[in-house]
Amino acid sequence: MAGVAKLFDGHIINKSKESVDLNDEKYKGKTIGLYFSAHWCPPCRGFTPVLIEFYKTHSENKKLEIIFISSDRDEKSFNEYYEDMPWLALDFTDRKKKEELGKKFNVSGIPTLILLDGDSGDVVCTNARSQIQSEDSKGEKFPWKSS
Repeated sequence: MAGVAKLFDGHIINKSKESVDLNDEKYKGKTIGLYFSAHWCPPCRGFTPVLIEFYKTHSENKKLEIIFISSDRDEKSFNEYYEDMPWLALDFTDRKKKEELGKKFNVSGIPTLILLDGDSGDVVCTNARSQIQSEDSKGEKFPWKSS
């Protein structure tokens, strides 16, 4: 997964705040969702439970992993919000990397869910939020290749 792993320079953490190596064999062939969101954002707080349910239902059979990229204003808010999420996260202290990723993927608002091919790092879908919320909530056409 050199593709997505290169984007993060080893700043991904799991629920135990341990560093995660995205080059690990278990991430090969996965679709990686970059989830830009924040605790203070009402639409985010509405979408996050929907995304959690989608992830729990489909992460294994659809080979999906998600990385939370927080726009929270402080680490306490990040920790509270991330507590319910069952996926990986960009270390909150790496604000520079968060800014870089937002620019690279043209994130203009939150919540935003962008899907990447984990192995190549190529963008697969830029509107995964609307796919999950309204267009394909069962994930039948996942990973929703953007045209």
